[in-house]
Amino acid sequence: MKTTHRLAALLGLAGMLTLGACGTTSDPYNPVGAGSSNQSNVYAGYGIIHSIERVSQASATTGTSTGIGGTGIGLGTVAGAVVGGVVGHQVGSGSGNTAATVLGAAGGAYIGHEIEKRQQQDRQHQTVDAYKITVRMENGGYQALMRSTADDLRVGDHVRIVNGSVERY
Repeated sequence: MKTTHRLAALLGLAGMLTLGACGTTSDPYNPVGAGSSNQSNVYAGYGIIHSIERVSQASATTGTSTGIGGTGIGLGTVAGAVVGGVVGHQVGSGSGNTAATVLGAAGGAYIGHEIEKRQQQDRQHQTVDAYKITVRMENGGYQALMRSTADDLRVGDHVRIVNGSVERY
């Protein structure tokens, strides 16, 4: 019977680690990308930079995390459960050991979930600086592009727009 409990715990741990590897990461602090945004209304052409404005944007995270595989269980919860289960397993022997392992996993999951929730709330309140670059095109029209950096671009620079990216020429 003791072997069955250990095998079940091992399989559960392997399952949690497998689900944890399925998580994706994104950079919530760079919502406009490293260069520029690929906006559908931006067309290729030549022009002169009319203005560069620094704007603050809310972080891209919404706080409504779907969790691992859409279950609502985040990596903090899973990691906390694993660590709590391992620590709880070190206590006692026999059925007391099993109870300590289960309680440790439950407590660790709760603590991990709370830590993850606080981090998501902190990310929601942060803003990200970006740059709105307005270009007066050769045909007289204007285009505005959002970029995470202004690089070496200045008002009056001759630029071309290719694939949604503005570059000097």
